[in-house]
Amino acid sequence: QVHLVESGGGLVRPGDSLKLSCTVSERTPTTYAMGWFRQAPGKEREFLAAICRSGGTESYGRCVQGRFSIPRDNTANTVYLKIHSLKYEDAAVYSCATVSGSSVYIVEREYEYWGQGNQVTVSS
Repeated sequence: QVHLVESGGGLVRPGDSLKLSCTVSERTPTTYAMGWFRQAPGKEREFLAAICRSGGTESYGRCVQGRFSIPRDNTANTVYLKIHSLKYEDAAVYSCATVSGSSVYIVEREYEYWGQGNQVTVSS
């Protein structure tokens, strides 16, 4: 069984930076393709960023506007989502996901395992 443990959310101010973490925990460590999504109240879940197993290829959703990055540390089985210049509209539940494929995945239904979700609130 694969478990994803997320951390790093909370209350932030507009203009701040934030780093979310997602660690994959399983009995036999495997490197997975990873992705980040978010869902704001009343809205559909949207794709933010994805990275392949090796970390050599990344993909970003249109909404990130160059403010997001998705570094990963395979030695720690962890992927991060870094957000700069936070805006009020970034407030949402952020979720990481993983899939055992070798590509970069931007579609929600392609992912096999999901984290518990992490609330990010943007307020002054």
